[in-house]
Amino acid sequence: MDRFAPALPPALPILPLLPELTVTLADYQSAVLAAPPGAGKTTAVPLALLAAPWLAGRKILLLEPRRLAARAAAARMAELLTEPVGATVGFCIRFETKVSAGTRIEVLTEGVLTRRLQSDPELAGVGLVIFDEFHERSLEADLGLALCLDVQEVLRPDLRLLVMSATLDTAAVAGLLGGAPVLAAQGRAFPVTIQHLPEGVALALPERRQDLARQTAAGIRQLLAETTGDLLAFLPGGGEIRATMAELAARPQEGLLTAPLYGDLPRIDQERALMPDPGGRRRVVLASAIAETSLTIEGVEGVVDCGWTRAPRFDANRGLGRLVTVRVSQAEASQRAGRAGRLGPGRCLRLWPASLTPSLRPDRLPEMLASDLAGLALELAAWGVHDPSALRWLDPPPAAAWEQGRALLAELGALDAAGQLTARGRAMARLPAEPRLASLLLAAAQWGVPALGCDLAAILSERDLLLPTAQPRPCDLELRLQALAAFRQQGGAAARSRGADPEACRRVTQASRAWERLLPARQGESDRSDASDPSDKASRPGALLAAAFPDRVARLRPGRRHHFTLAAGRGAVLPPHDPLAGHEFLVVPALDAGRSEGRIFLAAEVHAGELRSVLEERIEVAEEVRWDDGLAAAVGRREERLGAVVLASLPLARPEPAALAACLLAQLTRLGPGALPFSPAARELQARVLSLRAWRPAEGWPDLSDQALGQELAGWLGPALAGLASLADLARLDLAALLAGRLTWEERQRLVTGAPTHLTVPSGSRRRLAYQPGGPPVLAVRLQELFGLAATPTVCWGQVPVMLHLLSPAGRPIQVTQDLAGFWARTYPEVRRELRGRYPRHPWPEDPWRAPPTSRAQPRPRR
Repeated sequence: MDRFAPALPPALPILPLLPELTVTLADYQSAVLAAPPGAGKTTAVPLALLAAPWLAGRKILLLEPRRLAARAAAARMAELLTEPVGATVGFCIRFETKVSAGTRIEVLTEGVLTRRLQSDPELAGVGLVIFDEFHERSLEADLGLALCLDVQEVLRPDLRLLVMSATLDTAAVAGLLGGAPVLAAQGRAFPVTIQHLPEGVALALPERRQDLARQTAAGIRQLLAETTGDLLAFLPGGGEIRATMAELAARPQEGLLTAPLYGDLPRIDQERALMPDPGGRRRVVLASAIAETSLTIEGVEGVVDCGWTRAPRFDANRGLGRLVTVRVSQAEASQRAGRAGRLGPGRCLRLWPASLTPSLRPDRLPEMLASDLAGLALELAAWGVHDPSALRWLDPPPAAAWEQGRALLAELGALDAAGQLTARGRAMARLPAEPRLASLLLAAAQWGVPALGCDLAAILSERDLLLPTAQPRPCDLELRLQALAAFRQQGGAAARSRGADPEACRRVTQASRAWERLLPARQGESDRSDASDPSDKASRPGALLAAAFPDRVARLRPGRRHHFTLAAGRGAVLPPHDPLAGHEFLVVPALDAGRSEGRIFLAAEVHAGELRSVLEERIEVAEEVRWDDGLAAAVGRREERLGAVVLASLPLARPEPAALAACLLAQLTRLGPGALPFSPAARELQARVLSLRAWRPAEGWPDLSDQALGQELAGWLGPALAGLASLADLARLDLAALLAGRLTWEERQRLVTGAPTHLTVPSGSRRRLAYQPGGPPVLAVRLQELFGLAATPTVCWGQVPVMLHLLSPAGRPIQVTQDLAGFWARTYPEVRRELRGRYPRHPWPEDPWRAPPTSRAQPRPRR
């Protein structure tokens, strides 16, 4: 320790705790260190522990959540040792390593630790692993700690683990570490005055980026007037940062430097934002959450916090994730405010009212609970774990997301039917990429197009090549590949002429070359039997992407230029006026879950023939019968399907008759009996039976109502549909006979007597009865045909009087009654006076009781 203690700044608050920490780690396998931002834990702890006897000259691995923080921590420790980075202190991040044989402290990003554990589970030569800023609860940090605990328990009981955090539930972490001791350091923070927006002020919402930028710019100008030092403003991400910079530039202030700081920013710009301006200008650093904890930004006296942050959210039911803008937690708000108190008393302006703070989440949501777990499932499968409960977690993986991740691995060929890792899965796990990109890279190597695969992987994993504009960026990946080719061949001006950012092109090129160095020679270890000539496979980006995103193959919906259906069954939509609109097939590697449909960000055109070649083993050929609304008929088709996407559909010459009838029956079930061509005779039979059912409920007459018929359609109608396929064919059915078939022989006989179709009236005529379930049947008859009849006719064996519609000789209703005797006695005389002059050829006797009934008019007299 003597070698390193003099190099440490004497004012660091962590220094008094270092001897106790050294002793604690001598006695215990693990420990938890709680220290506020600015205490010096990131740089002082690894240097102080290098000379610990229990370390015995072995290496310390220090984990940082971000590449920028890893570089900065390594640079600061090397500076304290007056050595270059790569000597005693080095770093290893994705695609960049600076270490040597003498490196004792290696700063890693969390994903690099996972790769190292998979290749060397014993962590040979490592004595201590430090998890810095563990409160950020990244998925990789949770995984790394779970694997290290497994190594410590099974292989390396001498391996020490130290979990450090500024804000964390230390008791929970200590319990996870088996009751590890907790040490707490005092901070060096000066008091920070917290200001809020007044109650009632309209708050800027993240979906209105320009409003958020204007409100943040106004807060910055207010704090500039109230302070003298540099300012740090927190915003959700790069888009909001650029918008706020534009707002500040619209009203420039002399002697002020505005510096952005976010993850996709070029490294040189990131490092420039961390240091004071060499020209002495006052700075405003506009930062994302990257600046909350592990980075030291010199000279900050004031903080403006917009109150929003970007966080991943994963919908396991849809298999889609997205970055959403959410309110910061109380812990994040405290960390942001604390940045103003590193050097002296500071001020923090929060762009929300004070009354909102108690409603914020206490801590940020762990990524484990809100992320796609396919990568985690692949890492655990490579570790030999198929059930995550076999390891120790602060928050166990959610079951739904875990199963969805395993299902994706199986679809990518990484897991076999028994859930075991395949040869392809092992090759995917060796690549430092999430499963889809690993599958893309392996397919590219196998099919002889590694450069294309590496370019696509780099484009998908790095910042978008295309510069932001007022309109949504075009989604076509081909445009990005063309811009990248122009940059490589002709330089930055050519990239700009295609709407691309030269710096982004440079980053993608570096990442692509790094991927290419990691790829094996043309693959031969895949479980797939598709190692055919590359000309038969992927020569265009869409075809190659389909190998990694088979569930994201999309087909245009009929009549909709921007709306697509994904193979997974979900809907997806292109931005308005996107050049890819109208293409029949796309592969969509980047989209969000959306509310009703996913929003497409990146896509590539693909042809049906390419999909057949690349995804041959996933394409199902099915012959089926389905309903065609246009033809109003069941039709047979032979279809090639990739999930919910139909690649081709051809009519079948001879569909199975039974299948046609079943499809017709299913359509009728959806439409209901109202779609059936009921004849008058069928409706009459239905009404007669339902009338008897209502009048004589104890006799158990069958229910022939439309509702009941619809519920039992298969039983009474299904057998009669043999040989039929369309609604027009139903005209061939005798529905009256089918309904009669639902009656027993005895019921049919009783129906004739209890609910007859006709009644014979005194004139000798047979008149039809009109039945109406729920009421009496109606008999429409000229009143002259009923002369001499005193009692109202009845049905239902004399129980139900018919409703008489007494008609004039012209067939017009005169009276509706069930009391014929009363009509003759009271109403007929008046009817006679009114109508006998109008119909003189018809009899209008004064005494209808004794007049002979007739259906005929008197003959005209001869002249």
